[in-house]
Amino acid sequence: MTPKLLTTLRTYDRATFLADVIAGISVALVALPLSLAIAIASGALPETGLYTAMVGGFLISALGGSRVQIGGPTGAFIVVVFGVIEAHGMDGLVLATMMAGGILLVAGLLRAGSLIAYVPEPVVHGFTIGIAGIIAVSQLPDLLGLSGELPAGVFARLKAVWAARDMVNGAALGVGLAVMALIIALRRAFPRFPGLIVAVGLGSLVVALAGLEVDTVAGRFGALPRSLPVPALPEVTTARLVELLPSALVIAFLAGIESLLSAVVADRMIGGRHRPNAEVLAQGVANLGSALFGGLPATGAIARTATNVRAGGKTPVAGIVHALTVGLCMALAAPLVGAMAMPALAGLLLLTAWNMSEPGKWRGYLGLRRSDLFLLVLTMVLTLAADLTVAIGVGVALGLALRLRRRAEPVDWAPREK
Repeated sequence: MTPKLLTTLRTYDRATFLADVIAGISVALVALPLSLAIAIASGALPETGLYTAMVGGFLISALGGSRVQIGGPTGAFIVVVFGVIEAHGMDGLVLATMMAGGILLVAGLLRAGSLIAYVPEPVVHGFTIGIAGIIAVSQLPDLLGLSGELPAGVFARLKAVWAARDMVNGAALGVGLAVMALIIALRRAFPRFPGLIVAVGLGSLVVALAGLEVDTVAGRFGALPRSLPVPALPEVTTARLVELLPSALVIAFLAGIESLLSAVVADRMIGGRHRPNAEVLAQGVANLGSALFGGLPATGAIARTATNVRAGGKTPVAGIVHALTVGLCMALAAPLVGAMAMPALAGLLLLTAWNMSEPGKWRGYLGLRRSDLFLLVLTMVLTLAADLTVAIGVGVALGLALRLRRRAEPVDWAPREK
């Protein structure tokens, strides 16, 4: 369970360091707007996303079992984090994240990282598509420039958005769509270039220069802080621990799954091999650390990890540079970060949700055996109509029952790449 950082430093040289620095800065420019957008969509203050990228990202790279893994807040957590904050407040989320960190530490010490192969793949695909749908619907009000409180449920929110269609802010919609189009164009023309920050920055610049009546991060939430807060512990009682245990288990499950799948994708890209138990341990420490600073749950981010590989990252030092660069941007450019337009961030998250759903694989799902397709659709519907706890619980239980019936070998994973 030795961290990959210690292994790679044995043969570290100047050329590798330069490659890691360039890759780390590139990833940070992608992570900055994403971290803000994920935090806002989760119902938290925008700076909590930055805290997570800084603290969680640093610890995942420093202690993890992958050479190129990048950690931080991810879209998969938006739904569960929003639900915990809505029911228990930010203090409840901090405690649930700390509990999840403890669960992951125990799982790592028990060498449970390899158990990912026994989680039914249709369950992962089903709740991933469901989460993507929830994220997309949650961003419609900001994309359309709608104000006021809207229902939290997917179908209730869609109904409310449709009812408010006459109040759409044309400027907000135009900015959001333009940013989405620019992100897609930059990705296709310059795959290694951090186009996210450029697109969001240009969209926000147009809002500022033209004086458009469009919400910005600072306009809605106030000025961003320039440094990390003082570490603090939440209130801990037996009743709260019992009450938050289901949420903590879901956070731990998502963190473990997302991180290990990201590490598998990274292995395929670099021809390497990660250490699953070290990765799970790192997730535990990272979530404890993020929660201490008031951050969100942290895990390995597949899209940012792939960006790191494409940008030339060689070792965990790139991930550490990424975390330090996010902190430097926060300290030196907080007013510029706060000027980001909300429709621009909404457009970014809509594209993130689209990529999460892996539309290129939808046709292939129709070729699955009927029981697997049923499991995928059931998990997706439960995610949309009920919640993640129910979806994961029912999906995993039913999937394992099907596996026992077939007496098949462990799943040969084909993790999603974004």
